[in-house]
Amino acid sequence: MKNPFTELQQLLGTMEDDFQKFFEKGNNAAGTRVRKGMKDLRDKAQEIRMQVQELKNKTAGAEKKATKAAPKAPKKAAK
Repeated sequence: MKNPFTELQQLLGTMEDDFQKFFEKGNNAAGTRVRKGMKDLRDKAQEIRMQVQELKNKTAGAEKKATKAAPKAPKKAAK
């Protein structure tokens, strides 16, 4: 699996020229590509968020199972 941070950096890198063309030169076609790139960036961010949540849930599930598997001390009788 590729590093998600590296994927984001690569995606941003591919958009750099279009950012410059739009913001510095006023090229409207580049602006359209920037908007598409930003949508792709948002989609990638959402994908990474879901991966992070899934990994957190797996870790939390494993911890709960380990806790349940440990034997509990017997309760003391009331006097």
